[in-house]
Amino acid sequence: MKVGIVGLGLIGGSFAKAYHEAGHEVLASNRSRSTLDFAVMSGAVDGELTKENISECDLILVAIYPEAAIAYLEEMGPYIGKKPVVIDCCGTKRVVCAACFPLAERCGFTYLGGHPMAGTQYSGFKYARTNMYRGAPMVIVPPRFDDIELLGRVKELLAPAGFGSISVTTAEKHDEMIAFTSQMAHVVSNAYIKSPTAGVHKGFSAGSYKDMTRVAWLNPQMWAELFLENKDYLLRELSVFIDNLNAYKTAMEADDLPELVRLLDEGKRRKEEVDGR
Repeated sequence: MKVGIVGLGLIGGSFAKAYHEAGHEVLASNRSRSTLDFAVMSGAVDGELTKENISECDLILVAIYPEAAIAYLEEMGPYIGKKPVVIDCCGTKRVVCAACFPLAERCGFTYLGGHPMAGTQYSGFKYARTNMYRGAPMVIVPPRFDDIELLGRVKELLAPAGFGSISVTTAEKHDEMIAFTSQMAHVVSNAYIKSPTAGVHKGFSAGSYKDMTRVAWLNPQMWAELFLENKDYLLRELSVFIDNLNAYKTAMEADDLPELVRLLDEGKRRKEEVDGR
């Protein structure tokens, strides 16, 4: 298989390493030439992905910011051709899919939205891992839900990455869910660490602090773009969260022990309901 990777950050770099280790040829494109050269030198990438060779690929994974992904496919669309399956790996789907579905139809290439549900708080090729996606979920947004042959082909093309499951959904449902499961966690973590007390936490913190603050260490430009693209769903989740926080605050201000116990028990039972013990 010949795989094209657009963007050699954490996501694209991990795809490059996974496919190369599985014995496939990897071509890549990256904004920083030095990163591309290093990826080639390190053996994760075999060469540069260009207008001349992009049509030879079986799979093209576009792992850059949403607006950049749209711009790249607008530029390269006329050169992709019918052979490759193109999957973007952006963190939101509505904006990218709305632009790229008609673009793909107009240019004659196959495109699906995608989101690998894996990562770390770090960014960049140096943190990319061969096993990043092993056992992780992959979400796919196809142009049509009745094309079983295409979905089967996509499953085969993604197999070397080692995903544990592949879910098929709409761009709208993806963005609604991701606002809660990912974006909210980043907002809350980033806000939580701004407490003045954080500066003197050493010696008083353990697993809870580490779990709560891990994703505060984020890429500000990327996440700000994702938040604004998904602000309707994210603002809804934030409103629910703020209302819930205010309920705890009100109970403590009133020294209302029974109400505070009720709120805490309600949260505990909700966790058991959605995730099990």
